[in-house]
Parts: sequence; structure tokens; C-alpha cells
Amino acid sequence: MNKNVERLYNGIIKENPTFVLMLGMCPTLAVTSSAINGLGMGLSTTVVLVLSNLLIAAFRKVIPGGVRVPAFIVIVASLVTMVQFMMQAYLPSLSESLGVYIPLIVVNCIILGRAESYASKNPIVPSIFDGIGMGLGFTVGLTCIGLIREILGAGQIFGVQILSLDWFTPITIFVMAPGAFLVLACLVAVMNIVRKKMEAKGKPLAAPSGCLTGDCSACGQSALCTGRSVTASADANKTE
Repeated sequence: MNKNVERLYNGIIKENPTFVLMLGMCPTLAVTSSAINGLGMGLSTTVVLVLSNLLIAAFRKVIPGGVRVPAFIVIVASLVTMVQFMMQAYLPSLSESLGVYIPLIVVNCIILGRAESYASKNPIVPSIFDGIGMGLGFTVGLTCIGLIREILGAGQIFGVQILSLDWFTPITIFVMAPGAFLVLACLVAVMNIVRKKMEAKGKPLAAPSGCLTGDCSACGQSALCTGRSVTASADANKTE
């Protein structure tokens, strides 16, 4: 399989950030009360993810290892600000619906995770495809959750009424906070079934690793990792 196509496949299926790696749960649970919100949040994150991967891969040999995390955050924050201004100008209703979760893309663990684990170690083109794959995987996850919640909670799809209120009674809990947990739990259960079938075929899905879980053993730059330093200091304090 072509390396770039493989990055797309990994992001959407094998390493789906929502259903496989379980990353970005805050916006996943908070903004998916409707499909359009999930789609908007996913695409916004995808744009930031692709552009941040591009810039970080381009400057990976210039950014000093000791300040790479602050540098990543500055790059991502700049891009998020641009995306937020664009949404406020051209999609004000969606921007208002997503609210504070647009600025919070800056600290989305998917973006920082891909910057640290992939873009900072690979050329520009593969990093772009990695960002597209992960972004589309996140978008698919949020849109699926939003679709199910919107259908069950309002009988609508993208704001269009498809189930007549003459015979359908909306289950309002699904457009409330508990509905997000219920739908996510069901979809993750389905993904676990798929995982077992894939493992039986010898094609296991990915599991969180490296910086995503705090496991520094496989990271080539673990000695420079701020998170590792903080953890080590905490362990030392406990010992004392």
C-alpha cells in the first residue's frame, strides 16, 4: 500500500482517534448534539491538523528539541485563531454553536499528539496525509455520534425533519449530555467487536502508545520530553 494512502487508512479506520485511540473526548461529547455541529468541529480540527503537520514537518530540523512543545503550541494557536476568525466571518451560527470549543482546539491531544509522534519526525507530504487521515477519522467519529443523537433526540438529520412528530416522540435525553455518553459507549462497543474480528484475521487495530499513554520507552526523543521530566519529578517527590 502506498505510504500516503496508508496514512489515510490508518487515520480513518485503523487508528481512528475517536473510536480506537479514544482521543479528543471533550469536544466529542460536548458538541455532537447535532450532525452539523459534529461535522463543523471535525472539519475545523482537520484544517488545523493538516496545516500544523505541514508547518511542523517543514521546520522540524530548525525547532530546538528543548522548546519543541511550546513551538508546537504557538503554531497550533496561530492556526486556530485564523480558523476561528474565518468561522466568525463566514459561518457565524456554527461558530456560536461550537463556542469555546473552537479555541480549545489548541490543546486538543490529537493535534499535539500527531505533531509530537509523526510530523516532527517525518517529511512534509506524509505528514500532510497523516493530518488528513486523522482529521477525517475525527470528523467521521463526531458526525456519526451527532447523526445518531440528532435522529433519536429530534427526528432530524442536519436540521431536516425526517421522522414525523405525528408518530415519533423525540427521546430528548439524546440531545442532552447523558446522550453523548450513551451513544459513544454503543459505538465504542461496536468498534470493540470489529477490533476482535480484525485481530482474528491477523490485522489488529492500533492501540494508544508512546506520548498518548505516557509510555516513553519507544520514543526516540524521550529524554527531552517535558511530560517525562514532570513525571520523573513527581515520582522523586513521592519517594522522598
